[in-house]
Amino acid sequence: MTSLKTQYGDIPVSLRPAMQALAGVAADISRTISLGPLGGALGADVGANSDGDTQKALDILADEAFAAALPGTGVRWYASEERSDVVAIDADGTLGLAIDPLDGSSNIDVNVSIGTIFAIQPAQPDGMATFLRDGRDLLAAGYFIYGPQTALVATFGAGVRLFILDRATGDFIEAPPPPAVPAQSSEYAINASNYRHWPDPVRAYIDDCLAGSEGPRGKDFNMRWVASLVAETHRIMTRGGVFLYPGDARPGYAQGRLRLVYECAPIAFLVEQAGGKASTGMTPILDRVPESLHARTPLVFGSAEKVDRITAYFDLPEAEVSALFGNRGLFRA
Repeated sequence: MTSLKTQYGDIPVSLRPAMQALAGVAADISRTISLGPLGGALGADVGANSDGDTQKALDILADEAFAAALPGTGVRWYASEERSDVVAIDADGTLGLAIDPLDGSSNIDVNVSIGTIFAIQPAQPDGMATFLRDGRDLLAAGYFIYGPQTALVATFGAGVRLFILDRATGDFIEAPPPPAVPAQSSEYAINASNYRHWPDPVRAYIDDCLAGSEGPRGKDFNMRWVASLVAETHRIMTRGGVFLYPGDARPGYAQGRLRLVYECAPIAFLVEQAGGKASTGMTPILDRVPESLHARTPLVFGSAEKVDRITAYFDLPEAEVSALFGNRGLFRA
């Protein structure tokens, strides 16, 4: 049986059973993923979720495995990206668990790091009310990343903890606490193929990065894009930088495509605990109240200075953000 072996602090007692259950399922998923095609057609399309997103076979397998592991762990309500409604687990439980069981599933067949994102918060008598509130009451959040290492990066509200799966024993062993999100980095992550659809402040920020040492930023930058939120997060937690998934002008993309409850709020809580920031580009993610279980939101997160700088672009006069490589007011003395 998989266990979480702590070395740098305890996990709150009320959260231990749920965390052990999540770790056990994650270890099983890691083994399945490591088999690749020998484990079956994990990347096969098997349907669509309530929002019309394509579901892969491993999406469904992971969702069912996490739900099956939770009875008796104190989780009263289970909300999954793969389900249309909240599911009751333990009638006398005190916790609500929101989860993206398999993030980045489009990368299953190409052997790119994918993961699981989760958030735990106090349960309310009503299941939906448990999750339709801002993220300031979260008790824990984190992700499992299935890559060259299978790791758990989590917060229980007092900094960030790192656990590595020991494949020999099947246990997650706590490693030394990771450092804070680096304040300085020359990397940014965005899907540049959508440039023409972005709002002007986002285009202006990226234009200035692309201008490099000859532009208003006075330095060169590198662009990254993995199309796996967990992989993007893990890189930023390690090396700093900033990730942007803005809302844009395409039909259905006004609020971006990332879900507030299952993806953005957990990542925001984790990143803030590591000294970074997360916003919509204008307001903190953790202050947002979802209007529905599957509500989406623009997301900008990473090194605090970079997130603040992007917010400043949204505050610039329209004339300054609409001109390519313009003389932005925030760079004037």
